[in-house]
Amino acid sequence: MPSRHPDPDTSDGSTDRPRWRRRKDARPQEIVAAAMEVFAERGFAAARLEEVATRAGLSKGTLYLYFSSKDELFKAVIRTAILPNLQQAETLVSTAGIPCFPLLEQLLRMVAHLIETTRMAIIPRLVIAEAGNFPELAAFYHREVIRRGFGVLAALLRRGIESGEFRPVAIDPGVRLIVAPLLMSALWRTSFDGIDGEPPQDVTALVEAQIDNLRLVLLRDAGERAL
Repeated sequence: MPSRHPDPDTSDGSTDRPRWRRRKDARPQEIVAAAMEVFAERGFAAARLEEVATRAGLSKGTLYLYFSSKDELFKAVIRTAILPNLQQAETLVSTAGIPCFPLLEQLLRMVAHLIETTRMAIIPRLVIAEAGNFPELAAFYHREVIRRGFGVLAALLRRGIESGEFRPVAIDPGVRLIVAPLLMSALWRTSFDGIDGEPPQDVTALVEAQIDNLRLVLLRDAGERAL
């Protein structure tokens, strides 16, 4: 019968195999969560894997069993924090039979909620700050997040125009104008909230104002509704 060795980083010496397995399986998520905290506090360049390992309750050597470099760990943070939400947005937009503007409202409110309630907003600030020194990470973020996010909005605008729900608008500028207030909210919240007594930004109120403006710009019958 093979022996069961306790995990030197996490075990209390017991041979409770199910607990050992659960702990090991949870490690990547724990490392990514710790990395998010360290990146948020230090930035990418100044972050040290030793600190990430310490916060995750591991040795640096054990961390390297899961992530070969700081770059790979940062990519894992992006994948964990953002990509599931992008997948949800893609699924939502692909839903047939639902008018496009309510879908757009739902997407914008979902992003506002994430900015206000999670640390996801720190990621675009980090990417922008480090893009010049780490172009590979910027390219990864552009490929995995920006291109896909823009694609979701472009598909929604195109479908609304083709169905006659939306006025004809230029797709690419329209997408960028939709994204701009969200990006500003994320950057503002992670850069200026609390400085010199600056109150927390009300992202929900900003997005509701954005939705009102988009309603007037996009909907063909918006003028009739306003009367």
